[in-house]
Amino acid sequence: MSPQGTNDASAYLLYHSIGMYPGKAEEMTAAFAEFSTGWGAHDNAQWMRALTLRQEFIDRWRALINAPAGTLTTSENVTTALNSLIGALPEEHLKGRRLLIAGDCFPSMHFLLSGLAARHGFTLDTVPLRPGETWVRDEDVIARWGADVGLALLTMVTSTASHRCDLDTLVAYGRRMGSIIGVDITQAVGLLPYDVMHPVVDFSISTSLKWLCATPGAGILHVAEPLIAACRPELRGWFSQADIFSWDLDRFAFADDIRRFDNGTPSILACAGSLPALRWHAKQDMDALLAHNRRLGGQIIEAARDLKLRIVSPLAEAERGGSVMVALPEAVNPGAFVQKLGDGRIFADHRGQTLRLSPGCMTTEEGIARLADALRAAL
Repeated sequence: MSPQGTNDASAYLLYHSIGMYPGKAEEMTAAFAEFSTGWGAHDNAQWMRALTLRQEFIDRWRALINAPAGTLTTSENVTTALNSLIGALPEEHLKGRRLLIAGDCFPSMHFLLSGLAARHGFTLDTVPLRPGETWVRDEDVIARWGADVGLALLTMVTSTASHRCDLDTLVAYGRRMGSIIGVDITQAVGLLPYDVMHPVVDFSISTSLKWLCATPGAGILHVAEPLIAACRPELRGWFSQADIFSWDLDRFAFADDIRRFDNGTPSILACAGSLPALRWHAKQDMDALLAHNRRLGGQIIEAARDLKLRIVSPLAEAERGGSVMVALPEAVNPGAFVQKLGDGRIFADHRGQTLRLSPGCMTTEEGIARLADALRAAL
């Protein structure tokens, strides 16, 4: 155990999974307690209180990614958000066309799309990684991107190599091809800047985990205004209407804005539990957060080089997200090694032999030094 004891987060390196910030546990506890008190109160204001919390969640996300009013709503996760979008698109965008995705996407996206391809009549075209490489090159995506691509789903930052794609170049090219363009921003948002208007994209999906440090179940779906009007979501309900209290069974009509992607009674608890983190994040100096990450990431790269470990993330900061991934030697059991790190209050995870390391606001230089010592001892 590290000298700081069980509350030591100096070597917390899991911001690609579950982010931490000072006072998170206490603030989440208070938020859930406040929600429970209000929901259990003997009055008639439960829904007003709950929906006000959800609206604050939406508004804070809108501010975070510069989404215009009426273009962002809640979703359980990125998979359900993508499923909602695909099921809502007019047939001409998918039937008989290709849906383009990179082979280093988050697997859940690919699992979903491969299952939907036959039903919607599109061909899922997966751009492969080059032999021996750890991320899909942007130029390889462009080489496969023709006018027959109805939709392209871009991963802003990958979860296995922390490769950051060149959104400006890819979106500009996709516009010339006439494709619908969506971006999975899960591994980037909260650390790297993202603006749905620069470049203009058709939809964005994310969770509130990772660098935003919030709770599971608090996903978002953003859809640009021109596309919203053309969408007819399959999953619809009373919250999909302009007037949610319209009980006329024969006169259902979609809301004009993103609310048409809502359906039944929305999930509120994940929004309530995420608000403390989103409030904290909104007060931070984003340049300082990124500079701190870059400084510690550079120290991880230096330690890996000293130990002759293969770095599977881009070395150039402009091409990298907030994580540094390194390949453990085949002789090292990654599961056992990660467990041993945890015993010493060094928190990371792995995908196969790839050790994923993501320093955030609570990680320190001393924590990186302890990681380097642990790697040296193991090797």
